[in-house]
Amino acid sequence: MTPMTDTLDWPRIAYDLNAQGWAVIGPLLTPATCDALRALYDQPERFRSRILMQRHGFGQGEYQYFDNPLPDPLPRLRARLYEGLAPIANGWGARLERPGFPDSLNELTAQCRAAGQARPTSLMLRYGPGDYNRLHQDLYGDLVFPLQVAILLSDPAAFEGVEFVLVEQKPRSQSQAHVVPLKQGEAVIFAVRERPAAGARGDYRVQMRHGVSTVRAGQRMTLGLIFHDAT
Repeated sequence: MTPMTDTLDWPRIAYDLNAQGWAVIGPLLTPATCDALRALYDQPERFRSRILMQRHGFGQGEYQYFDNPLPDPLPRLRARLYEGLAPIANGWGARLERPGFPDSLNELTAQCRAAGQARPTSLMLRYGPGDYNRLHQDLYGDLVFPLQVAILLSDPAAFEGVEFVLVEQKPRSQSQAHVVPLKQGEAVIFAVRERPAAGARGDYRVQMRHGVSTVRAGQRMTLGLIFHDAT
């Protein structure tokens, strides 16, 4: 299973992320690869933990965190995406006066280990009728890579009503929502916590949260790729 990352338009991706804090890319995965990954959900030995969202006030539905080693093609996909995103993340860090990040995912993982963050954070989410995901941020520890990726594994014909939602909060302004429709195998890259925006007095922080609207029918499954590990 080979992820389709070689033809990604990184200048366009950087432009979209800098302009709005999110960018749609892909397809990254073929329908066959999406189907193969979805089939892993019912193999508990592949995962380190299962979360029932309603128990924690996160919404309704469930998700599971993969255990190491991650299944093919996740290691290659995460490494290749990280290489393209690290320069964008470092540009954001310079604008927001935050520390920079290394060039490779292996180096970031080593930094996470040194910071006491050793649990893998890649996950798969499954939503059925009535399920939803409240707005949130995936932080997991003090060391946070500022961008993450969500890939739709289901065919949109298999569900109704559910959409990926991003909400941004600018200082002294009301919140703005963005609905991001995806096709099977497509991905959205988005800010984990905040993005820089240019203002009259220099750059400022725009807070961002993400979630999923309510499923009216069918089942929706998503792959989440987070580059920093968890405490």
